[in-house]
Amino acid sequence: MRAVAARVTRASVRVDGEVVGQIDEPGLLVLLGVRRTDGPAQAEVVARKLHELRLLRDEQSCADAGAPLLVVSQFTLYGDTRKGRRPSWSAAAAPEDAEPLVDLVVQLLRDRGAKVETGRFRAEMAVESLNDGPFTVLIESEAPNTS
Repeated sequence: MRAVAARVTRASVRVDGEVVGQIDEPGLLVLLGVRRTDGPAQAEVVARKLHELRLLRDEQSCADAGAPLLVVSQFTLYGDTRKGRRPSWSAAAAPEDAEPLVDLVVQLLRDRGAKVETGRFRAEMAVESLNDGPFTVLIESEAPNTS
């Protein structure tokens, strides 16, 4: 599992012009990708890291600050661009496998007490954010395969 977490002062996601998820205070915008081989163990690692890593100002975590997260599913994080002119999506999980794992990450964050907003799975979304810093990090559930 792979997440791009951006520190933001606000962020929102719209589907067909309607706001479906929004945070209006400092927190994290999280683009979350699921790999074919991911399961609940990877969801637990990513949820813990998103909640506990000190990514906010003054070296605080979302857990420390009570900061919200806006989680948006993003299968394109597993696009492979090493060959040719078109990305390959072969590492990304199929939608029917990815959606329950995205939902699990959101639920695990909520179980930890986090305020979580979401996008809409498999929808064409317009994501808007005011990045803070900018400060953006890549979070992975395990070390990437470098072979």
